[in-house]
This record gives sequence, C-alpha cells and structure tokens, in this order.
Amino acid sequence: MEIYLDNCATTRVCDEAAAACLRAMTAEYGNPSSLHRKGLEAESILTETRKTIGQMLSCPPECIRFTASATESNNLAILGSAAARPHGGKTIVITAVEHSSVENAAAALEKKGYTIRRVHPRPDGHFAVEDFLNAVDDDTLLVSFMMVNNEIGTVLPYETLIPALRRKAPKVLLHMDAVQGFTKYPVSMKRLDLDFLTFSGHKLYAPKGIGVLYIKKGTRLFPLAYGGGQEQGLRPGTEAVELVAALKEALLLCQRDGRLWETKYRALNQRLREGAAALPRVSVNSPEDGAPNIVNLSVLGIRSEIMLHFLEEKGIYVSSGSACSKGAKSPALAAFGLTPERIDSALRISFSRETTEDEVDALLAALEDGIRRLRPVIEKNGKELP
Repeated sequence: MEIYLDNCATTRVCDEAAAACLRAMTAEYGNPSSLHRKGLEAESILTETRKTIGQMLSCPPECIRFTASATESNNLAILGSAAARPHGGKTIVITAVEHSSVENAAAALEKKGYTIRRVHPRPDGHFAVEDFLNAVDDDTLLVSFMMVNNEIGTVLPYETLIPALRRKAPKVLLHMDAVQGFTKYPVSMKRLDLDFLTFSGHKLYAPKGIGVLYIKKGTRLFPLAYGGGQEQGLRPGTEAVELVAALKEALLLCQRDGRLWETKYRALNQRLREGAAALPRVSVNSPEDGAPNIVNLSVLGIRSEIMLHFLEEKGIYVSSGSACSKGAKSPALAAFGLTPERIDSALRISFSRETTEDEVDALLAALEDGIRRLRPVIEKNGKELP
C-alpha cells in the first residue's frame, strides 16, 4: 500500500485529464497550425482551454500562453521583461524564499549588471507590504513574488501588496508565481492588476509538461527562443495539444470541487498538527494561517533524508523540501528563520484531494516508530546515521 503525501512536488493525474489526453493523442491529433479539419480540431482544444483559464482568471483568453512548465513561464516573465526593456530600470525585486526558477533567473540578470533586492520575511515568518514598498525605487523594472511558499505554505499578502505597489510605482512590472496557490485561493485579474501570472498543470492533477503564462494585454515581452509563430510568437514550437486538453479537464475539476477539498485539507492539517504535538521533539514549521494542504515539520535529531527513507520503506512518500532542490539544504527555510537543526530535519507533507484521515494517522504512527527506532541509534553513535 502506498501513501503519497508529496503533492507539492507533483500530483497524480486525474481520470478526466488522462482521458482527455488520450483522446487528443489518438483522435484529435492534428497539428493546430494545420488548416484542415484535423488541425482545426486541435486548435479548438487550445482555444477552449484558453477560454476556461480566462474565465478562472477573469481575463481575455488571448492573454494566456502555454509553455512546457511553470519554470519556463517564470523565466519568460523575468528574462523576457528585461530583454524587452533594455533601457528600463536595472533593479529586480524578489523575495528571499522564491522557487529556484525565479531565484536563478534573477541571479542570471544580476551577473549582467542588474541589482537584485531580496525581501525577507519578518521574524514572525510573514511578509510585510511595507518591506516590498521600501525595496522599490525609480530604477525598479520588475517585482516578482510567489503566491504561496512551496516549502512551508506561507501565503504572501498578494491582495494588499499588488494595489500598494501599483500606487507607489504604477510603471513597475508585477509577476506572481501562483504554482502552489492557483485554484486554492481567489485570483481575478479584474481586481489584481498583475502583468504576469504563472502556474503549472502537474500540481493540479494534469500531466507534467504543461505550464501557463498570463500576460496582461499591452505588456511587452521578448521570447527566449525563436521558430514558428506559435503562442503569438512568444513560445515557438508545436503546442502539446494533448497536455492542454488534459489541463482543461483538471482545471474544471479543481473549479468544481476546490472548496470541498479546502475543507478537507483544513481538517487533515489540524489532525496532523495535533498528532505531531504528541511526538517527542517534533516541531511544526508551517504557520497556522498557511496553505492548509502543506505542513512542514522537523523531527529534531533525525536528518531529513534518514526519516524520508525510513518512511519510504513503509510505503509513505513525503519530501525533504522543494523537489527541484534534490535534497539540498533549503535557503528558503533559513530565510524563514529556522535553526540549522530544524532545517536539517525538516519534512514537507502535502495533501491531495485523495488524502484520507487514515493516511495521516499512518504517517503519524510511522513517524513515532521512526523516532523510537532511529534516535537511540543516532545518540548511541554520537552522530547522525550515514
């Protein structure tokens, strides 16, 4: 029996998305750039999915571009903005807890002479709008921030931050990485005046390989690659129609059942917190008001990888941090003020629509067993297990 609790890394594709993907691969398989009927069938899938996303974001469908991942979308938003404005500002503002696709894109611009300002969370682990405003000046080109932190679930104050930034610096470009928040929290482009928003299908029960980039109408962006005129010339290459078809079905499912899942997540979150509180030397790192589907905790004295593999032997899958870090120590957790001991022993548990109370109870029992069996060995040896 497998218990999968690493849904921030990726989710199991829902049946509706899988069926749509298969249908597009075997029946509606034309090239969307072709002018015959099979091509028009494929083009219709792209059009209808843009409409679905446009309705969810309250924006025109032509503002939606398809990419291969949120990483590509983030790179397009950041690097494409800088390329489109070579004589604009030379300062980029991000947070100190961004996903590597944002952090590394900003770092690449830093090597080209841009100034990167990283806004840190306050001692209480939350972000203050004032700190972003203080980081913005007349030389600022872009402010990029995540909607929900992917490691501990902190929700940034995006609903107050965006209008505050617009008031202070109306010409500064605004980008929000919504990978962990889209469909879980309200996002309306009629209320939130963003230039760019990005998200990924495989976090939302669609297959890997499909990302989305929203671009505000009239905002200039240069492509990072060149070829055909697909995606309005911004992202060349034949579109992955089957993945777009799957994305639509997954998003419709999220739209239909998202509120029910949120209620379940909150109950599971509370159950896990209460169970963890009863375990010796276990600390919860996620804030009480964070995303309910994410719980980051530290089993103090037992390195993350050791407990992760102990749980894996029991068929329970969790994460030691962002999947893209491949086990490297998290700079985001350090920025949130966690001690080295808590960082070294941190585990991320993330729920899906399929997670049950029994699975949470099984995780807690396995953690208790791991603490009972692993800690004495570590203490006896006077060092961590190899």
